[in-house]
Parts: sequence; C-alpha cells; structure tokens
Amino acid sequence: MTTNLHTPAWATVAVLVGRLIFAAVFLMALAFKVVDIDGTATYIASAGFPVPKVLAWLAALFELALAVGLLSGAFFAETALLAAAYVLFLALAFHGPSHWSGSQAEFGFFIDHFTFIAGLLFAAAHGPGGQLALNFRYLRTPTKA
Repeated sequence: MTTNLHTPAWATVAVLVGRLIFAAVFLMALAFKVVDIDGTATYIASAGFPVPKVLAWLAALFELALAVGLLSGAFFAETALLAAAYVLFLALAFHGPSHWSGSQAEFGFFIDHFTFIAGLLFAAAHGPGGQLALNFRYLRTPTKA
C-alpha cells in the first residue's frame, strides 16, 4: 500500500473512527464472554459444538487479538480478513438458516453480520489509513522482486 501524503483530515478521522468501531465491537464481545463464560459455553454447546468452555475461551482470546490488530494497525489487512471470516462463521453457526424457524429476529441477526463483513473487507482492501498503523514490516519475510 502506498501512503498518500495529501490525505484529507476527514479521511484520516473516518478511518480512525472505523477502526475504533471495529475494535469496540470485538472488545464488547470479549467482555460479554469473560463476564459470563459459562453462559457463553452453554450457547456454544446449544449450537452443537464440542468442548464449549474451551471454545468460549479461545473465542475470547481470538477477539482480543482481533481488537489489538485493528487498533494497532499491525498486520491490518490480515486481521481484517480473519475478522471477516470469523464473523461469517458466527453468522452461519449461530444465526444461519437452521435457526430461522419462525424467528424473523434470527434472520435479522444473520443479515447484520454481512454489513459488518462488508466493512471489514473494505478495511482490508484499503488498509489502516496512512500513518495510523504501527510498522511491523521488519517482521515479515522479504520477497524477491
């Protein structure tokens, strides 16, 4: 990604606010899991997944990692793509067609996930916003031209 030194201030602010919103959503999900890990495990078990308590803690740790990546901008595109895949999984596993029997709310929750996915994909394609990212490029393996 090339850095445009003439990025308007509004664009920089918009990108930063978007990153904060993405991170806040994952931090809220993390908080809800940690506050009631047993309830989260019960919900995971109700969807038919094995070892629900382990999966609840793994989900919480993954959401923390996503929030850190989105806030710091480190490996931003990769973080946004992983977040989009995770949200797609959540939509299908917990709000997908098998949950729609007689409930318009579940269908609405399912559709809401795709709005979030669209934002994450757009963010992945356009990056963290110029100088708003920590530079960890030295960690990446150099590629030959």
